[in-house]
Amino acid sequence: MPDAGDGAEEPQSGSLFGGILEPGSSLNPTFLLVVDGVFASLFVVLVALAVLTRGNVHLIALTFIELALWASVKWYVISRTGPTPRADGDVRST
Repeated sequence: MPDAGDGAEEPQSGSLFGGILEPGSSLNPTFLLVVDGVFASLFVVLVALAVLTRGNVHLIALTFIELALWASVKWYVISRTGPTPRADGDVRST
């Protein structure tokens, strides 16, 4: 039986939702896979709706907004997981 006196619960190490609000959790590979799956599903739904509505301009615009959001999330993750600056102050050239 767990001790209810301390009031702090340890998140499960394998749980996706257990550590979602911890610092650095946005770089968890499982979380990133789920985010990619959600964006891909949303893209499929928006494209299917655009086809069914014979090219509704609003759905096409939402599709482009969704793609831009997906790209910005990927860009953020790449920028956060990129190489760190060296200790001697050498700056990486791109």
